[in-house]
Amino acid sequence: MFNTSSRNALTVCCRKCVWSLLLMALALFGTPILATAAQTDDLPEAATADSNDTAGIYRIGVDDQLQIAVWRNPELSVSVPVRPDGRISVPLIGDVIAGGRMPQEVSDDIQARLAAFVRDPKVAVILTELRSHEFISRVRVTGAVRQPVSIPYRQGMTVLDAVLEAGGVTDFAAPNRTRLFRKQASAGTHSVAIKLGDILKSGELDTNIDVQPGDVITVPERAL
Repeated sequence: MFNTSSRNALTVCCRKCVWSLLLMALALFGTPILATAAQTDDLPEAATADSNDTAGIYRIGVDDQLQIAVWRNPELSVSVPVRPDGRISVPLIGDVIAGGRMPQEVSDDIQARLAAFVRDPKVAVILTELRSHEFISRVRVTGAVRQPVSIPYRQGMTVLDAVLEAGGVTDFAAPNRTRLFRKQASAGTHSVAIKLGDILKSGELDTNIDVQPGDVITVPERAL
């Protein structure tokens, strides 16, 4: 039998092995978002700060690519896309609902269901490709532009960036009467005046604001 000191050393060693495996998964799959069903006090704060904050707010969508890592059970660890019905297939337990849920919720679900087949399973859900984000979070540019577009939102994107993606304004545009429309949960749709002409011709960037997912930029035509 192990004495207390030996048992403690063995416990620390096992825990280090768990998180070493998860860090290896991060290195292999380049994931920006990680959720684990089993949280312990031994995980360094620096390793969880960014990934868990992001995992806590991102909801999985159709076509996102997930890596399911089950510690010490490589035959159960799979890389799967989220199907159009919002589900993924996991060995032993079959279909699991992923669409519309946060990675932590999916991780908890898989772990609970695997417990019927695996003793004390440790599960990590890793988002390796955020494909659905490109379809859900878009910015649209309409009106008197050369090519009305619906483009994927990118962090740091401005009104000017979006308008340039649309090929700029036409000869019939009234760019200084441009409006940006943004939906707000508490106040409906909010409209912001954009002096697009000043941005394009004079480089005055006061109204070259950052866009947000779902924004619609409309450039009107000038009166003839």
